[in-house]
Amino acid sequence: MSPLPTKFHDRWLNRHEAQQGCGTIYWHVLMNGYPEVSDLSRQVQQRISGFPGFHITPDKWLHATILVAGTTSEISRDQMSAMLHHASRTLEDVSPIPVTLGRILYHPEAIMLGISPERALDPIREAVQASTCEVIGTTGQTRNASRRWTPHVTVAYSTAEQAAGPIISKLGKDLPPRAISIAAVSLVVQWGPERLWDWEPVGAIRLNGQER
Repeated sequence: MSPLPTKFHDRWLNRHEAQQGCGTIYWHVLMNGYPEVSDLSRQVQQRISGFPGFHITPDKWLHATILVAGTTSEISRDQMSAMLHHASRTLEDVSPIPVTLGRILYHPEAIMLGISPERALDPIREAVQASTCEVIGTTGQTRNASRRWTPHVTVAYSTAEQAAGPIISKLGKDLPPRAISIAAVSLVVQWGPERLWDWEPVGAIRLNGQER
């Protein structure tokens, strides 16, 4: 996420996306149960509201992507259920994880909230990777497989090319930090193109191994 970008670009200009009826399967930490994250997102939105060219993540679907497991053409419903069941066993000894959000991260395609400590969610990621591998034989991927995984919550996606400097100056690098305790990870199917937000939560695992 460093150095700071000089320009924002249209995230979807040349990006391959799933077609209608096709699903991408993710392990996400969904943030809709954390009003602190919603509040931080609204602060970001207010500060950048004078700038065009951003697509805002719906409050309902604010999330931290842990892993891209695969697609609905590769993974069956029974396999999804097995992944959830395996993850519930893997996470049975992991307690809710305290983290802090407030640091703002910039990417040429997005504005995000960083999650600190940066390695705090590693136990969740390792568990869902192991569960995915156990069931389908691969460990899935993150969007930037060549880089170290940096957990974050994307607040706004760039939809235009524009200079980043004025936006960074307006928004800054930090908001007042908010502490939360991550208590669950969800398996979600994203149907069709990303920005349609046609999401289907398949199931969730509460930390301490309780499937819900």
